[in-house]
Amino acid sequence: MGKKLRVGVLFGGRSGEHEVSLRSGASILNAIDRSKYEVVPIGIAKTGQWLGVGDSKALLDGVTVPALAGKKSATSKKKVETTGLTLQASAASSTAALDVIFPVLHGTFGEDGTIQGMLELADVAYVGSGVLGSSVGMDKDAMKKMFAAAGLPIVKHVTLLRGEWKASPRKCTKLIEEKLKYPVFVKPANLGSSVGISKVRERKELAKAMDEAAQFDRKIVIEEGVSGNGKLRGKGKARELEIAVLGNDDPIASVVGEIVPDREFYDYESKYDSTSTSEPVIPAKITKAQAKQLRQMAIDAFKSCDCSGLARVDFLLEAADPASKNPPKIYLNEVNTMPGFTSISMYPKLWEATGVSYVELIDRLIALGVERHDERKATSFTK
Repeated sequence: MGKKLRVGVLFGGRSGEHEVSLRSGASILNAIDRSKYEVVPIGIAKTGQWLGVGDSKALLDGVTVPALAGKKSATSKKKVETTGLTLQASAASSTAALDVIFPVLHGTFGEDGTIQGMLELADVAYVGSGVLGSSVGMDKDAMKKMFAAAGLPIVKHVTLLRGEWKASPRKCTKLIEEKLKYPVFVKPANLGSSVGISKVRERKELAKAMDEAAQFDRKIVIEEGVSGNGKLRGKGKARELEIAVLGNDDPIASVVGEIVPDREFYDYESKYDSTSTSEPVIPAKITKAQAKQLRQMAIDAFKSCDCSGLARVDFLLEAADPASKNPPKIYLNEVNTMPGFTSISMYPKLWEATGVSYVELIDRLIALGVERHDERKATSFTK
């Protein structure tokens, strides 16, 4: 048997999705095939502190950062560091370079191109999109520009800067109301898991929603809500559909899934609150023609943002009026380049329904990360 690949599973981080990342990391560590890989857990505390193997395991067990930082144990010597642009991880009594990193970091400082840039500098293979794909996939404004350039259907929207809103709320409100119809969704451009997102039904709710989004990013995206077609226009509730994409230059798409939220839209509480009754429906109850169209659009969206490895692509489908002769329109909502990765998260569940098990999915993603790193070596960076 050949040498095992040394895989670092990177989790935690400084973002508001820290706890979600811990769940994803724990799930991968529990399921990964140890006969194929030597696995190194690498935790990042909410403070940004990189942790050694022992403390990383403690982080997964719920030990808080002050407790980890305050104690002096053998594990404190086992640290992760970048030295000479070579990422290394200390495990047991030896220090050996990692072959590939699985950065299961969600949101800011993990899914936005920052950690990917560090890994590129360190010349280490890693799972997922590169710097461009990650950063575009995180920035809803830039993402929509890429979708539009690729001719993909998107909802009407306006992007404003936090400084513009603070300087002249009235002017911004007028612009929004000239371009869009209520209800609208107000979102921070760079954030995940629906944090900071509000549904605004009328003008009196707008300021609060804008202030909320402005806490989380300097760019604010305001989108016109999607309802139904025919007589349901302005009344119906859009369906939220999701597709998992896997691959590098020649990606494939999973079956289509649907999220039936227990609230007006699929917000943070709907996703992660243990009392949530939001329901995934896999496969979604749509026509074969719609499924074919959605899967192609998912691949096109993946390519338009220069994604690689994995992404979950989200759509909005108008509620159908049975009396209407026109089919309901499909709108591309966003790509998520590092979606939740527990065994019960939507991305793995979509692939399971398509015939790819959770363990096999981990294997494929690691292979794709190595493949992408090897392909990059064919590029010359000097004359």
